[in-house]
Amino acid sequence: MKTKTVELVASPREPHFVGDGFRVHNFIPSGYRMDMQRMSPFLMLDYNSTYNFPPSDKPRGVGVHPHKGFETVTIAYKGKVAHHDNSGGGGVIDEGDVQWMTAAKGILHKEYHETEWSKKGGDFQMVQLWINLPAKDKKKDPKYQAIKNEAINRYELPNNSGLIEVIAGEYKGTKGSASTFTPVHLFNAKLKKGGKADFQFPAEYNTALLVLEGNIMVNGKEETPTDHLALMANDGENFEIEAIDDALVLILSGEPINEPIAAQGPFVMNTREELLQAFNDFNIGKFGYLED
Repeated sequence: MKTKTVELVASPREPHFVGDGFRVHNFIPSGYRMDMQRMSPFLMLDYNSTYNFPPSDKPRGVGVHPHKGFETVTIAYKGKVAHHDNSGGGGVIDEGDVQWMTAAKGILHKEYHETEWSKKGGDFQMVQLWINLPAKDKKKDPKYQAIKNEAINRYELPNNSGLIEVIAGEYKGTKGSASTFTPVHLFNAKLKKGGKADFQFPAEYNTALLVLEGNIMVNGKEETPTDHLALMANDGENFEIEAIDDALVLILSGEPINEPIAAQGPFVMNTREELLQAFNDFNIGKFGYLED
């Protein structure tokens, strides 16, 4: 099998705030050739690199907003997020947890720092991914997968050198906890200094590595530092990462959805007409109501 090479290593762009609770670097879509079609099925990757929020009696976050046509995946590394939606759903995403929300035909929700965590403040580190849905699934009912850290299946690497948390997909026979509409692999690689892990995905799968802690070497020659993202080329199947020092790496790989994308703001559809209809439905109240 051919080695999958590194196409580019992207440094974090200037951060911006989403609401007042999420200070993020946007990697997808971006000016690094990582647009929605190139990265399909991944539509967006916002990375809240470690940032210290001071104590606050009023939780910071994002008020009521809609989503339609895709899924949001929130991975909490440091800090806690509380969320609520207009179907009565809600909960807390604790450190190490994953929330997989299928917006599908439409939902209103809000996300804030969890109240007690907000009162104390502290380091906050999160990733939010948007994952597209095929056209046939965009009209399905919304749903949540609340995946607690202890429910995430793990693969122990040889020689006590680290482990792979398998959030979705499969790694060497260990299956992920999340169900997906199309083939998606999502892993946390936690490696000790000198630890190595190898991966194998089909050449056509779009694949990237986000380094959240430490520094890694990809295929023995491409260094990727903390808070940087390595985009893998679609030229092979296998690659290896090695931790230069203790490292935490988010690995994402998925089969492209070869359908048109019409995206604006919180809606991702297939045609401009569907996009305009989504805005109209939201404006006339078809998404329902949720108190901010």
